[in-house]
Amino acid sequence: MTGKTVTALDRSAGEKPSILVIAGPTASGKTTIALALANAFGGELIGADSMQVFRYLNIGTATPTAEELGGIRHALINILEPDQPFDASQYVVAADQAIADCAARGVNPIVVGGTGLYIRALLHGLHRAPPPQEDVRAHFLAKAEQDGWPAMHQELARIDPKTAARLHPNDGVRIVRALEVLASSGIPMSEWQERHGFAKWRYRACILGIDHPREVLYRRIEDRVDQMMAQGFLDEVKDLVQRGFSRDLKPMQGLGYRQLMAHLAGETGLEDAVADIKKETRRFAKRQITWFKKELGLEWVGPDQDDILKRARACFAQGD
Repeated sequence: MTGKTVTALDRSAGEKPSILVIAGPTASGKTTIALALANAFGGELIGADSMQVFRYLNIGTATPTAEELGGIRHALINILEPDQPFDASQYVVAADQAIADCAARGVNPIVVGGTGLYIRALLHGLHRAPPPQEDVRAHFLAKAEQDGWPAMHQELARIDPKTAARLHPNDGVRIVRALEVLASSGIPMSEWQERHGFAKWRYRACILGIDHPREVLYRRIEDRVDQMMAQGFLDEVKDLVQRGFSRDLKPMQGLGYRQLMAHLAGETGLEDAVADIKKETRRFAKRQITWFKKELGLEWVGPDQDDILKRARACFAQGD
């Protein structure tokens, strides 16, 4: 992989706190590496994962356990019920507060996660697309109820192919938002984002992307899914059903949860569901890599912890 290189914490954000960001695709080992850095530099973790914010979704999201954290504080995991709304703008507010708290206590904040939009919004702010239009949104939701999300995704691909290429065909929340923005403003979501530019830095930041050869990453994904199933992923999904959470909720449409919900509804066999989880996770990882390749200032690094420690040490030293 290639990417723009950063060797020091960016100083264009003035007196804002310095942060280290550990990013990369799913199953790349981000949390393990971030914990090693936190132990080495007296840091704390701040999540950047759109699924780990929800309670009860632990196995399928690879949320670190208390034992794995080993006493390291980890903000922005397990903070919401699965039926509570949460988006990038809310994430920025919460992450800003967590970073400020670390800075007030003299702790090094380490942002870790694979949700590229959250990381970009934290570092550069959000583009100013039109506000939600409830009547327009209701129209598209009704159409989705009739035609299904894959059909809506195809419609989006016809009128805003750049945005559609970044979204999964079942990502209803983002599909309907993109359709709503175009319908209400006449401007595609992709163009709103391009106009923003994401050039202004909100923090001094060093961004490291964890890189594996593609075949190694895919093998790690396969192994992780098998491990999740062995840890009780299916029972976790059954528990969510028993708690009354609808499969139509955004978190229930997440990788793994969507497939196992379909299995519990009698729509597919367990073996086929697991195979689909692996296939869709590989595709998701590919989309994440594509996103992070475009991330300003991100430096791809191998998984060797000694090398990452050296790079992180240089980042923190130049952020003083």
